[in-house]
Amino acid sequence: MSRGGRDKSLEGPERRCIATGEVCDPAKMIRFVVGPDGQIVADIMGKLPGRGIWVSAGRVALEQAIKKKAFSRSAKTQVAIPDDLLGQVEDALARRVIDLISLARKAGQAITGYEKVKGLLETERARVLLQASDGSERGKSKLRSPPGKDVFIGCLTSQELGLAFGRESVIHGALTAGGLSKQVVTEAKRLAGLREKSGGTSTRKEKTTHER
Repeated sequence: MSRGGRDKSLEGPERRCIATGEVCDPAKMIRFVVGPDGQIVADIMGKLPGRGIWVSAGRVALEQAIKKKAFSRSAKTQVAIPDDLLGQVEDALARRVIDLISLARKAGQAITGYEKVKGLLETERARVLLQASDGSERGKSKLRSPPGKDVFIGCLTSQELGLAFGRESVIHGALTAGGLSKQVVTEAKRLAGLREKSGGTSTRKEKTTHER
């Protein structure tokens, strides 16, 4: 088990998506299991018992899996699918990213505030730039992501970033190098896939993460 609570089994051999048929890295997919009541349950943390059913971490793939009744075929039995499965997965992934950023903050690996973030970027100590999806584009354009790959996260709202940093809302943040930063990036990519239709912002009617 990694420090952030993610099961290392999700970092193992590739899995096949039941919707697209593509073989992918488990870190880029979502694992589902059939619960005791015969209902499909998203196993975001990779810890639930049972045979895993894998779907690529994207809204289109999940919609296809539901439409094609791929869950039942993969489970080889009739299963129940919650009416709001996509929303449940999105909420769970958002909570996961928020919790990991919060852990990074407590470990001294995450900061917020425009001037602090700007300073960290200038000293080249920043590993990832965080910016709220609903923040001002003009304001966000004043900060540039660090050089490299997977250096920007923009799939969280200002309220969600605020939860991660213990504030009402946050527009700018940054992560320094470290294992937690890598986990935040991995989980944020999965969340971004679920929010792809709306450019990173939840398509659901607002019922914020902390209200659930």
